[in-house]
Amino acid sequence: MLSIIRRRLRARFGWMPMYELRNKVLLGHTAIGLRRLELAETRRLLATLPHGRRPKATVAVVLLTYRRPEHLRRAVDSVLAQTMRDLVLVVVDDGGGLPPLPDDPRLFPVSLARNVNVLGVSRNIGMRLTDSPFVAFIDDDNLWYPRHLEVALARLTAPDAPDGVYTAMRRVLPDGTEYDVLSQPFDRDLAKNTAFLDSNPFVVRRTGDVWFSRIRRVSATLPKEDWEMMYRHSRRHRIEHIPEATVQYLVNPGSYWTNWEPEPGRA
Repeated sequence: MLSIIRRRLRARFGWMPMYELRNKVLLGHTAIGLRRLELAETRRLLATLPHGRRPKATVAVVLLTYRRPEHLRRAVDSVLAQTMRDLVLVVVDDGGGLPPLPDDPRLFPVSLARNVNVLGVSRNIGMRLTDSPFVAFIDDDNLWYPRHLEVALARLTAPDAPDGVYTAMRRVLPDGTEYDVLSQPFDRDLAKNTAFLDSNPFVVRRTGDVWFSRIRRVSATLPKEDWEMMYRHSRRHRIEHIPEATVQYLVNPGSYWTNWEPEPGRA
């Protein structure tokens, strides 16, 4: 019996690095109530959408925000200015309130009933509120260059297409100066211990296993939700890197949880 249990545990969790397995053991209980909240908020917010229907487009973009109105407006503008126009943009406000946003039929702003402060839950809600073959993600302090979705979709709709792609990111400091360009080809072994995966340049074909961890991760908890989702997704799906910088990512050198040492792929 013990050997059967061990085999089942290895089959389910054996692919997982020890630090993420630790998170599931110590923090996994926090996801139970948050999943219920996610489903309840999805039902509530769906009723607020036009005709109570999920908006449809080729790409659904999920943009998270919390009390950063000036950054948010720039991020929204960068999405609506994409050369690939067949998109819907769901702005998920984490209970902080929304500023006036552009009048665009592709834009659907929603506010959670209260501040949840779990990025995975907010992103999952945004995905659940949409209907699209592809999904993309952006946070309110980052920007997309106009061809971001065009570049990603060109690869994702090719005959030999992977299931997800991520482009290069131009990382900038708060004063606007360039920090570096992060452009690292996907390598699952390297990704296990190196932080180069991020959701902001990631565009993925929608499947039932595209979802973010609901574990409540505090600032000191590593790894973050972006890495967990992309690394887990790559277990059964092919992910490729596109070495064209289509995302501007704001970095904070004084970040409590991010190590801004030079990384593989820095150009």
